[in-house]
Order: sequence, then C-alpha cells, then structure tokens
Amino acid sequence: MRLRKDAKVSVLARVPLFERCSGRQLAKIASIAREVDYPAATPVVRQGKPGDDFFVVVEGEADVRQGARKLATLRPGSFFGEIALVTGSRRTATVTSGTPLRALVISSGEFRRLLQDSPDIQARILEEIGTRLEQLSADQPHRRIRMRS
Repeated sequence: MRLRKDAKVSVLARVPLFERCSGRQLAKIASIAREVDYPAATPVVRQGKPGDDFFVVVEGEADVRQGARKLATLRPGSFFGEIALVTGSRRTATVTSGTPLRALVISSGEFRRLLQDSPDIQARILEEIGTRLEQLSADQPHRRIRMRS
C-alpha cells in the first residue's frame, strides 16, 4: 500500500536529517520523493557505480558493505546515497536490502535543488558526509602523501 502525502510527511518528520524542517519544507520533500519497494536480498546501490538517487528507509532493513566488510545496518529513518550525489564520486559502498525494504527516493536533480533551497539540510548532509567518510577511512591504511616542491 502506497503512502499518502501526509503519511510521507509524518515519516520524514521522524528522520533526524529533517527534524528541523518546517511543515511546508517536509511537504515539499514528500512531493519530490517517490516510494520504491525492494525485495529482500536486493542490491539497492552498488559500490563503484554512479549515484543517481538519495534514499530514506521507511520500512525494513538494509546492510551497508564496502567490499566484504559490513559497515552498518540501516533501519527506518536512516538515509544513504548522499555522498555520491554531493561529491560527484561513485558509490562508496553497496547497500543491499536485508528484509523487504520500502524507501523514499529522491532523484539527484531534486536532491540538489533541495540542498540549494534548504541551508539547514545542506549543513546536516555535509556533517553526515564528513562522519561517513571518516568511518570509511578509519580502517584503511593511510597512504603516504608525497608533496612536490
């Protein structure tokens, strides 16, 4: 069963990323977010592939893996896909539905407009990107950087 717009607004209001948004902002986000269902064990995004969408988990769980290493389990209220959209890089991890998964999905163009129109959301996304990139690099050996003179 598909969520009505007011139900999408209610879901988005419980996502920490959007907690400071006004009702009007939440309604705008709900209007640009499409609802997508994924069966269990379905790759939603793949590491190394281009990123086209931003995702908010509505129902179910998904596992985040970088190579063979499990990084996290995402649950309702979690979001993913922002790193590739903001940096223009490829996906940094693979996200696979662990259970049947329902997500709100925002296209890259709509996501960029949302960030331009909402400085609070932009700041929260950038904070989250910094945290996630820090976590991704924490277990990887540091490379020696050579400086040219």
